[in-house]
Amino acid sequence: MTVEKETGRRKVRKGIVVSDAMDKTVVVSVERKVSHPLYGKQVNRQKKYHAHDEGNEYRVGDVVQIEETRPLSRMKRWRVINLIARPEQEG
Repeated sequence: MTVEKETGRRKVRKGIVVSDAMDKTVVVSVERKVSHPLYGKQVNRQKKYHAHDEGNEYRVGDVVQIEETRPLSRMKRWRVINLIARPEQEG
């Protein structure tokens, strides 16, 4: 019996771009639901990740998918892999 061992799997997260002010970097806010340890109610938790955006193509409000990568700078350990949704423009 052989057991396939999955090594090197990269974490993938989905979130909303909240800042695109930096060059080749976006800040992505990822929200997750967690059960409260005592009361059991579902609570929203949010974390912001600095992600690499090579072409400066993502804007604030875009829903993107990011994946873990090697350290690219002091804060960047994630890379944007694709655009899931872009909000519609008004006006």
